[in-house]
Amino acid sequence: MTATPVVLFLCIHNSGRSLAAKVLLDHYARGRVDVRSAGTEPGDQLNPAVVAVLTERGLDSSREFPKPLTDDDAKAADVVVTMGCGDTCPYYPGKRYLDWELQDPADLPKEQVRPIVDEIDRRVQGLLAELVPPSK
Repeated sequence: MTATPVVLFLCIHNSGRSLAAKVLLDHYARGRVDVRSAGTEPGDQLNPAVVAVLTERGLDSSREFPKPLTDDDAKAADVVVTMGCGDTCPYYPGKRYLDWELQDPADLPKEQVRPIVDEIDRRVQGLLAELVPPSK
């Protein structure tokens, strides 16, 4: 693993689950992790319900947008976290993969998106604790 771990969150549209994971890990890591996100088929816009839930938590996603997966991002990653992209997610040998099975927030109202973001939050905090143990 590199001195600063690189995590790539990967889903199909890069507009909901991977967006939430990136924003949350960026928030908690505070520069201790290089966080990236991408989609195998990037959407046209961010999921408004996910953005609303993140905003409720005081998190800013205004600099985010759906991005395509690049070989450079995948090759730089120490950990690739896939989220519902199944066979459309490419495999890069030598990378650590985690597959987070999470409900797709597409077309769901904010009230149904909140528990999905809560679960992503829980998993992100666990991953951060594993990658960068808390300093004493």
